Amino acid sequence: MIEDRKIPATISTQHPDNANLPAWCSGSVIEGNAEIHEVYFAFHDLGCQEVMWDSEGKDVDTRVVRKLLSSYPEYFSANQLGKDVFLTYRIPNPKIEGAERKVVVETLQNMTVACDVASSFYKREVYPIFEVMLPFTTDAKDLLWLHNYYKKAIAGAEEIRLDDEISVREWIGCFQPKAIEIIPIVEDYDSIFTVDRILDPFIISVKPRYMRVFIARSDPALNYGLLCAVLLAKVALSKLHSLAQRRGVPIHPIIGVGSMPFRGHLSPNNIEKFLEEYKGVSTVTIQSALKYDYPFEEVKACVSALNRRLPNSAPPPIDHGEE
Repeated sequence: MIEDRKIPATISTQHPDNANLPAWCSGSVIEGNAEIHEVYFAFHDLGCQEVMWDSEGKDVDTRVVRKLLSSYPEYFSANQLGKDVFLTYRIPNPKIEGAERKVVVETLQNMTVACDVASSFYKREVYPIFEVMLPFTTDAKDLLWLHNYYKKAIAGAEEIRLDDEISVREWIGCFQPKAIEIIPIVEDYDSIFTVDRILDPFIISVKPRYMRVFIARSDPALNYGLLCAVLLAKVALSKLHSLAQRRGVPIHPIIGVGSMPFRGHLSPNNIEKFLEEYKGVSTVTIQSALKYDYPFEEVKACVSALNRRLPNSAPPPIDHGEE
């Protein structure tokens, strides 16, 4: 992967919590080629540093990298995908998916195609997509299985010999990247509360240079109430900070928030209080309501402020008695 990579402060998501639609969307929902344009809009117009490309529970364009580079070559020539701005898949969790669990395979395979396409565009080897988000992570094995599957079944497929004369690598080329970085999404009470115990075995086994962890804040409020969701997020941030110090591995928390108070209250008129509330955060989600239900200039200023000020200060320590 890229050494000394930039950790994005803002990630645009496709959560459909908006009441208004942008002027460039001709339909009643943002879909198809409008989703491709939304990626460019998030990067170019709003200044978001990362976009989540969501293949969990919805159809997604697997040729997104080719379409972005061919549609907006000037922007992406100046802003390298995978270095300056980032596209990150959210994949289904095969442990809980039914008929469409193999979407995971399709998504991971297309990451290698995206690498070939982007390397041709930039005329050097680049990794436009090298991270995936795994929802409903509850155990270190969820992460280890995904990590090992990619290395052995996707990147490792190039070692297969098709006969005595030729290997997969010689036939269709090598597979890049050789490994992926995994962002666990913790969403339920137990997983958020014990996030350090979920990550620790993975860190010991894989020895990543760093980790990013997605702490859900919006859905837990629906499931457990506002106060519980806020406290859970703060406990998780504190535990991740302690784990990072204990293992010597930087951990960069992402918090998944909406603009409504119940969902996290990240809005243009609440930035100061939000940053004070959630200390220790490296990245925040910019959901559709924030993007489209506020005046454009206010949203742009909000994103710019977050890009400047995140990560914010370390979270306050929470001892076992306070938990």
